[in-house]
Amino acid sequence: MVSDRISPDYIFEASWEVCNKVGGIYTVLSTRANTLQAMFRDRLFFIGPDFKNRQETPLFEESDHLYAAWRVYAATHDNLVVRVGRWNIPGAPIVILVNFQPFYAQKNEIYTKLWELYQVDSLHAYGDYDEASMFAYAAGKVVESFYRYNFDETDKVIFQAHEWMTGLAALYLQTNVPRIATIFTTHATSIGRSIAGNNKPLYDYLFAYNGDQMAQELNMQSKHSIEKQTAHHVDCFTTVSEITNTECKELLDKPADVILMNGFENDFVPQDAAYPGKRKRARALLLHVANCLLGVSFDEEVLIVSTSGRYEFKNKGIDVFLESLNRLNRNRDLQKPVLAVVCVPGWVGEPRADLQERMKSKEKYTTPLEVPFITHWLRNMTHDQVLDMIKYLGMANSANERVKVIFVPCYLDGADGILNKSYYDILPGEDLSVYPSYYEPWGYTPLESIAFQVPTITTDLAGFGRWVQTLHLHNGIDGGVEVLHRSDYNYSEVADGIKDTIAAFSAKTPQEVKEIRKRATLLAEQALWKHFIEYYYDAYDFALRRAERRLTKQI
Repeated sequence: MVSDRISPDYIFEASWEVCNKVGGIYTVLSTRANTLQAMFRDRLFFIGPDFKNRQETPLFEESDHLYAAWRVYAATHDNLVVRVGRWNIPGAPIVILVNFQPFYAQKNEIYTKLWELYQVDSLHAYGDYDEASMFAYAAGKVVESFYRYNFDETDKVIFQAHEWMTGLAALYLQTNVPRIATIFTTHATSIGRSIAGNNKPLYDYLFAYNGDQMAQELNMQSKHSIEKQTAHHVDCFTTVSEITNTECKELLDKPADVILMNGFENDFVPQDAAYPGKRKRARALLLHVANCLLGVSFDEEVLIVSTSGRYEFKNKGIDVFLESLNRLNRNRDLQKPVLAVVCVPGWVGEPRADLQERMKSKEKYTTPLEVPFITHWLRNMTHDQVLDMIKYLGMANSANERVKVIFVPCYLDGADGILNKSYYDILPGEDLSVYPSYYEPWGYTPLESIAFQVPTITTDLAGFGRWVQTLHLHNGIDGGVEVLHRSDYNYSEVADGIKDTIAAFSAKTPQEVKEIRKRATLLAEQALWKHFIEYYYDAYDFALRRAERRLTKQI
């Protein structure tokens, strides 16, 4: 650490995704925890929502002993219903889960106070705004109660709020426990994501957008308001990439004080001795599924190409990936057949019984199943963007087509009914991954891919892609990562870029591919938390110094 940086004595982090695996923020928090625990042993506390009556929390191990006296105090003096335990991840950090339901009765008073103090507009709230806000308020109360019971004024304390969902907690503490230094991290602006998701050009017109005006147009006033006001009032405002920082400047009228790039831990990546076996088993499974579904036998030469992540058809570039595959089908430079796997969770129904039946046998099938594109039935088969585009493009998965596409519309959690392996057990079986994102503040999926020795294609509209371009190791697909230029209007050029990169990769010799895989892994190692955690130490220092100045002014 830099010697003159101020370090906190205690750190609290609140997020909707603590012990609640729903998105990329879970990966940020859960992979970083081990690194912070090594530095702040049990002086790091994560705060998450308690869904005890709604769902199981297998990632949370409750303890009767941890802070037992404070739990009693919190219940009797602050009306807080909490559970304390540990997060079942590397580092096993302390977690406080809070029941936020009781605070709904005070909702109007809470929102009124928020307007009076910070001009946060909750009048137009709908959907998940109330639920997130009540959790954030409860999280703020938890930190206040814990601070008053366990600490004194000499303790240097950081509170970090993630996303608009916990902004209210940071503002609550700014008012009620001003000695706590506050950090707010937006992983993507609510307005930027909404503009992109509503098929409006984001990047070419970013300079001309007014965030407040767009919030009104897109019916996002309340989420935008809490996000913007929190960004302006906390001690340290942060985001996860340079590209999202540009968004913050324009849409929130506030640049980040520190950029906290998303690091990675490779402790779950198979080591050299185990990797070949995992790769062989994963490939065999994928090819078996493909044979049972398509009635086509694949040899070892087949190139397995994939995309995965959230089902954001345009934002994640699923549309342009499918377009590129259609063009690749007609490309004379393609040296190997391609099996493309689209692994994005849709409105999934049941695993296909006909596919399950075939997979019980080791027989090689020569006839396809009905609808030879999908591994699980959807709840609405007639309204799905992936299936609709495959149909629109006229792709048939016929025996004479060199490019075949399979849609796996579910989370790979090891119990999906078809593959029955986790995502990380399947990933090593792939040869190449494609993440041609249009809106991607960071991009964990391409980073995970190269960590598992799978070269990847991404774009310069992803924070990860922008970061890769700054590295001396960057050398296109030969270096493990191809970063394509993407803008609001170059969809066709991106599709051609993907097509050409896959075709060029298909011509690589086994030795060349081996070297590319090795370079991909070396590049991934540059993004380990042991490197990126330094940005957090900078943010802690910034917040503590700003809080000290703020307190001096108040006195």
